[in-house]
Amino acid sequence: MTRKIALITGASRGLGKSTALHLAAQGVDIIGTYNSRADDAQAVAAQIEKLGGRAAMLQLDVGLIDGFKAFSESVAQVLATVFGREHFDFLVNNAGVGVHALFADTSEEQFDQLLNVHFKGPFFLTQKLLPLLADGGRIVNISSGLARFSLPGYATYAAMKGAMETLTRYQAKELGARGISVNCLAPGAIETDFGGGGVRDNKDLNAFVAANTALGRAGLPDDIGGAIALLLSDAGQWITGQRIEASGGMFL
Repeated sequence: MTRKIALITGASRGLGKSTALHLAAQGVDIIGTYNSRADDAQAVAAQIEKLGGRAAMLQLDVGLIDGFKAFSESVAQVLATVFGREHFDFLVNNAGVGVHALFADTSEEQFDQLLNVHFKGPFFLTQKLLPLLADGGRIVNISSGLARFSLPGYATYAAMKGAMETLTRYQAKELGARGISVNCLAPGAIETDFGGGGVRDNKDLNAFVAANTALGRAGLPDDIGGAIALLLSDAGQWITGQRIEASGGMFL
């Protein structure tokens, strides 16, 4: 049986790393991207290989749309030379950056950075990669619990994630003719280095999150990596066009 291949953006750390390792444990090979952490990316590749899988790591800044044509060509080359394939099966639009700024204080530069990384980038990257995505494949876009509940300082970030949730439904509708399912996974507050690592490192913030989460703690990367792997498993094949929140019941 031919092994599936997943392309995961931002696979060198945090949620992307956890997703890559969970999928590798399910027998999925990985093409991962990193922005600046090449050593971390290669360490993840080594872990995947220890799990019996194959992995290739490519540099990509998802906020630089002009680089997508060259990136897609690199993906095609890696598919042929490393995996002996023409197509990959799963796309996980995970890479992101955290910016905390009140609406009244948000600069145009901050807005444009979040727009490019969290909406415009995934929009046009997915578009560019469509010829390489297999019919019957799947796409998972990453949103945020902040698109449902509101905390001061995240207006712009959450607005971009809300846009991705709307885009997900349209992608599911338009790509369904190719048998491609598209869903949006929305994490709650997770203990990673995202946004400066506040949820992980700030005890007061961590306690606030735990006190407002039904399951009584902040999330961990493996909570999200496992949820994405579940969506991309055989059991998830009939789910499409959905926003699925993995937050442990935050702000219910």
